[in-house]
Amino acid sequence: MKVRECMCNKVECVKPETSVSDVAKLMLNKHIGCVPVCNSNKNLVGLVTDRDLILRTLACEKDIKQTPISEVMTTNVQNINPEADIYDVPKLMCDCQIRRIPVVENQKLVGIITIGDLFRNKNINPNEITTTMEGICKCNNNSKNAE
Repeated sequence: MKVRECMCNKVECVKPETSVSDVAKLMLNKHIGCVPVCNSNKNLVGLVTDRDLILRTLACEKDIKQTPISEVMTTNVQNINPEADIYDVPKLMCDCQIRRIPVVENQKLVGIITIGDLFRNKNINPNEITTTMEGICKCNNNSKNAE
């Protein structure tokens, strides 16, 4: 099974100049915790999570209406190709301690795959999901948590 068969292909994304306030409103209205940031060609340039908004904006007392999302987004974003094997996703999530992975084809954002997508997939063993969650949540000083 390929990532394409399990991913969500209806992904909300924003441009780098979008204000933090507008991104937060989008997250609220769409009930999402993560938004890819894409340039005008739909190339993935970053990713922002609800956690990023708290730690990199509110905790730093930035003006949410004036600060562009490009100032608080994660720029070194792990991604995966839609033709990758679905069983590569749990390992990538564990290795990088992330719950969401943008799906990129020919440098364009085409979807996103989350731990929830894996959980809902009948082809993935529930024990593997548990192991993946444990791997994501482990404390490891050598890994960077971009969520």
